[in-house]
Amino acid sequence: MSAHVRKLLIVGVGNVLHGDDGFGVELAWRLARQDWPPGVKVMETGIGGMGIVQEVMTGYDALLVLDAHQSGGLPGEVRLVEPVLPDLSGLDSHALRDYFADTHYATPMRALALLDRLGKLPPRVAVIGCEPAVHEELHRGLSVPVAAALDKAAGMVHEWVGQQLHTTLAETQNSAAVSNPQAMPR
Repeated sequence: MSAHVRKLLIVGVGNVLHGDDGFGVELAWRLARQDWPPGVKVMETGIGGMGIVQEVMTGYDALLVLDAHQSGGLPGEVRLVEPVLPDLSGLDSHALRDYFADTHYATPMRALALLDRLGKLPPRVAVIGCEPAVHEELHRGLSVPVAAALDKAAGMVHEWVGQQLHTTLAETQNSAAVSNPQAMPR
């Protein structure tokens, strides 16, 4: 019996021409140069939300989005959050069309909402966000506090991947034991 290799996608998003908005892309570039366990893929999509949708539709067990995340904290503060998707259940077909009209420049939340609507959103989704210092101005490069947060954020990514692989392995073993009583250890 072959073990199912869990697929985890780590995707960096943002605009590298808007300072700290490029945090997710810069972090993804850094992580892409590292070795990862089988089934773990690191990519960046810049501001192209449709790239996230197309990749996730190939089938993933978990998704981690790396992005600048403005929430009133100190610049360079890194946090792991679970996204709260908008409730689109009350929208008619015209309003839904308008909401998803320009998927090429979709924000990560719209990309996740589209995946959810299509029934393709992985069961585990999280965001590692970094509080930006400069993100509206047109310039390339991260501010000092955001650049300094890259190492901490990379460590958080590794921790998240480890948790996903460990949890997933345990769930897989429990599921096999329940569905096949002879697989239970004696």
